[in-house]
Amino acid sequence: MGTERRRGDRVTFERGIPAHMMGIDGTWRRDCMMADVSETGAKLTVEGSVEGLALKEFFLLLSSTGLAYRRCELAWVNGDQIGVNFLKQGDKKKKPARRSSQAVDV
Repeated sequence: MGTERRRGDRVTFERGIPAHMMGIDGTWRRDCMMADVSETGAKLTVEGSVEGLALKEFFLLLSSTGLAYRRCELAWVNGDQIGVNFLKQGDKKKKPARRSSQAVDV
């Protein structure tokens, strides 16, 4: 086995948990199986090719209704398996400018 790069406890699923990957802009979607998961990321087996997909950032949908999801960034690719890091709410996104020196309301 390779060097363990992930922090946090890992939960491994014997058969995998069905999930879906979806582009941030909603233009693509792939079925996948979640092989394992930790607080910081997951290992996924993707059905179909991941070539050409915008995998820098995407959503991992954990329920059929889409209510349980995590925003992810790609960590590594090995054949049909990929590793993803979960992004926390403030990561890689601009936070709303609430404390601005300019008055917004008149």
